Amino acid sequence: MRRLLVALACAALVAGCGSSEPSKSAGPGPSAVRTALAGSPPELGRLHAQANRLLGGGARAFKDRLRKLRGHPVVVNKWASWCGPCRSEFPFFQRLSVRRGKRVAFLGVDANDNDAAARRFLGQFPVTYPSYSDPDLKVSAVFNGVQAFPTTAFYGPNGRLSYVHQGAYPTERKLSEDIDRYAR
Repeated sequence: MRRLLVALACAALVAGCGSSEPSKSAGPGPSAVRTALAGSPPELGRLHAQANRLLGGGARAFKDRLRKLRGHPVVVNKWASWCGPCRSEFPFFQRLSVRRGKRVAFLGVDANDNDAAARRFLGQFPVTYPSYSDPDLKVSAVFNGVQAFPTTAFYGPNGRLSYVHQGAYPTERKLSEDIDRYAR
């Protein structure tokens, strides 16, 4: 968590300018992250402890994590470091995972990417949750997210998949509205 807080502080110092790159200032500062996530329920706290990590284990590990998160709504973002639309919506996930991280679980799925490029990207644009490495799209298949980049899946607290949004979110507001609608 400390490394994430330092990375977020560094990111807050640099401003991006209108490209498909997420703005390095998109994430909140470390004290805002610490305050926003303090007192998270234990299972969400375990997610925050793995912030910005790229996890292995494939579909089995991903399904196991979803089982452990029952009782909490879950938002899954499938992305890749090479995907322009993924990169443009990434700041929305950076900010919303901080604002909603005590109530909603966020997970990433880095698909059709190489781990080195994904780690570099996460080093530049940190998030408060882990991402699962998915080189063969088997994790993405769990939530019917194979076809489009990016894809966002929403699970209700009962553990059931409630909605899959294919393509990038054009605004943070639209993503926030879908979280309200489908991850509750």
